[in-house]
Amino acid sequence: MTVSTAVKWAVSSMTGAPTLNGTAGSLIALLDAFLVNGFGTKAVDSAQVTSGICRLAITGGSAAQDHCVIQLAGVTGDGVVLNGNQRVKTAVASYVEFACDLPDGPLSGTITFKIAPLGWEKVFSKTNVAVYRSADPAGTRAYYRVDDTNALFARVTMYESMSDVDTGVAAAPSAGFYWHKRQAAGATGVYWALVGDSCLFYPLLSPASATSPASPAGYGVRGSWAGDINSYRSGDAWCAGLGGAPTTTYSDLSGCVFSSSMGTGMLLQRQSHGIGNASTCTRWVAGSTASVSGADASLGAFPSRADNGLRLCPVLLSDGDMLAAGPRGELPGVYHCAQTGVLAVFGADAALRDGQGVLAGRKLMSFGVGALSGAATGCGFVDVTGPWRVG
Repeated sequence: MTVSTAVKWAVSSMTGAPTLNGTAGSLIALLDAFLVNGFGTKAVDSAQVTSGICRLAITGGSAAQDHCVIQLAGVTGDGVVLNGNQRVKTAVASYVEFACDLPDGPLSGTITFKIAPLGWEKVFSKTNVAVYRSADPAGTRAYYRVDDTNALFARVTMYESMSDVDTGVAAAPSAGFYWHKRQAAGATGVYWALVGDSCLFYPLLSPASATSPASPAGYGVRGSWAGDINSYRSGDAWCAGLGGAPTTTYSDLSGCVFSSSMGTGMLLQRQSHGIGNASTCTRWVAGSTASVSGADASLGAFPSRADNGLRLCPVLLSDGDMLAAGPRGELPGVYHCAQTGVLAVFGADAALRDGQGVLAGRKLMSFGVGALSGAATGCGFVDVTGPWRVG
């Protein structure tokens, strides 16, 4: 059987997860863990395959959660093929399980697992500054410089090429977008979720929250992003992009993929013809582009009266004004909900939902969006099963 592990995710509630807080360098530590190294290494007491399910027996729990991707290591003998990424079926305090094709029997070796990294590269670094790049040869492999020297936010800049941590070509935006970590300096952690694949990731950060929302109306997250969109142009070499806050105000939602139609806060590396420099882009959804996902009345209230349905649509980006330029492509894996009342049902904390219709067989992560300085007003959705890309 083949289970996709292309899309990976992590949340701040995972055991041993990195702490994001109001100190310099905390975002780089989080990105190192999610993009490059993984985290939460756990020793396996024993491993057994039964009827197509591999059970890893453990003591004292682990970072793994249902449907996340772990990276297995240390298996020897016939089970060596299991080393690498596996999609978790069930995770509890005493064991972790995933599906496999091996015959029944025990596994040998000194086995460990951890939350799997995306497989990106950290190509340059200095104190509290790092440059990350996708390692996928099928992508554009743009460079993303993260300056995390400030306690409250990091400044993130996209480059077409770089020769060292401070030198590159076509910086966009020139001063960087702001990825806000915490509303005030301090060591107390905040709530976060990260979702991505080999070419793009979403840092979903909540700078005014506790580590986990304390109530169904907890603080929302900002939907920033870095990486390649799903372009409508075949062989698009310039579809890398970057999204973030354009100001130092942590509650500024301009550029958020779940709530903003504004042209500030989102860039694509170049327009589709490949000429010139980075282009400001705008967001479009099948609903009100000025509304928050899950608080958009365009399709009425959730659940839908006809079929109790939840209506989701992809998020499209232009490479300029949408009316003039038309859509360049889609942000992979994210969905807007053009209904109201969603937060009251799903709550603000990250939770997994079963996809339906064209998303049947996939898991969607829901989380509160729409406010950063107070209670969230809606819900955003990300496909955490994937794959996000075809071909």
